[in-house]
Amino acid sequence: MNLRNVGNLGIKELRGLLRDPIMLVLIVYSFSLSIWTSSNASPEALTRAAISIVDEDRSQLSSRIGGAFYPPYFVPPNMITTTEMDSRMDAGLDTFALNIPPDFERDVLAGRRPAIQLNIDATRMSQAFTGAGYIQQIVSAEVSEYVAGHRAEAALPVGLALRARYNPALDPKWFGAITSVIQSITMLSLVLTGAALIREKEHGTVEHLLVMPVTAAEIMLSKIWSMGGVVLLGSGFALLVVVQGLMAVPVAGSVWLFMAGTLLMLFAMTALGVFMATIAGTMPQFALLMMLVLLPLQLLSGAMTPRDSMPEIIQTLMLAAPNTHFIILSQGILFRGAGLGTVWPQFVALLAIGLVLFWLALRRFRQFLQ
Repeated sequence: MNLRNVGNLGIKELRGLLRDPIMLVLIVYSFSLSIWTSSNASPEALTRAAISIVDEDRSQLSSRIGGAFYPPYFVPPNMITTTEMDSRMDAGLDTFALNIPPDFERDVLAGRRPAIQLNIDATRMSQAFTGAGYIQQIVSAEVSEYVAGHRAEAALPVGLALRARYNPALDPKWFGAITSVIQSITMLSLVLTGAALIREKEHGTVEHLLVMPVTAAEIMLSKIWSMGGVVLLGSGFALLVVVQGLMAVPVAGSVWLFMAGTLLMLFAMTALGVFMATIAGTMPQFALLMMLVLLPLQLLSGAMTPRDSMPEIIQTLMLAAPNTHFIILSQGILFRGAGLGTVWPQFVALLAIGLVLFWLALRRFRQFLQ
């Protein structure tokens, strides 16, 4: 092992990356604009949902209900007729359509239990699931206040003291921004390393490397440190400048501890990228292979949904994936302020998985060079 060869070959990879404008744009976008757009498009919160109201009662109570829907949760409601309701929902103009029947106010004051029809466009899943509960609470509150003649909170026998830890304002942007950084690290570590090797194959420079006094391990390590270093710098810029600086998202734990975990994650994922590139013959084939690998890794690692809600067999199988441990490590450090004494099992798991992937990739890479 000659470290000078590893360094010189890595510099060659960086020069090749600088001559690839598409990859440069992808790196800049992934660690800047992508983080901002994905965090602001988080579906957890109901924002400016389209609603229309069919008011067949035309009473004071129905007017109160119609005036209770306002931004930022809903857009100002459109007052429509019964014949327009279905056509507007078919055209995708409304997510919710509330139909207040005739004599609604009179039935409420008489002690009857009239029904209000709520039509929901279930194709907008996040808004449909959250918005139905919002609308039910709004209608119930307005009816109760109107019947009682004054606004009063219901007296409960038990007081519930709510303390939201790690995100007191329950702002989805906090989690969306940091999760986007984690996903960009996973994706780019695969893409850049795999593209670097496939670029050698397509340009015919693999044969040049074979006649040079370098070994397969040196070639592979050069790609790992160069492409991993680019992603490491990009992730540091995204976390310090974009997330903490521009978006003002607080980070609870040590950024340096997170970067140390990122270094182990990059070691494992770049080795996996080399392994996948030796299987794929061209860049389109590598893109298809990456879809088969990257999507399950991101969906089942706990970044999208908690691992506890997944089947036991999925939880067990995903322990062999490096980004499962990286998600646990990142959330513990950045969200909860965990120290090394808490996340050291994830560090050990990432190192072990990285060594196994490096060994498998090196074996495959040697066969690829023969």
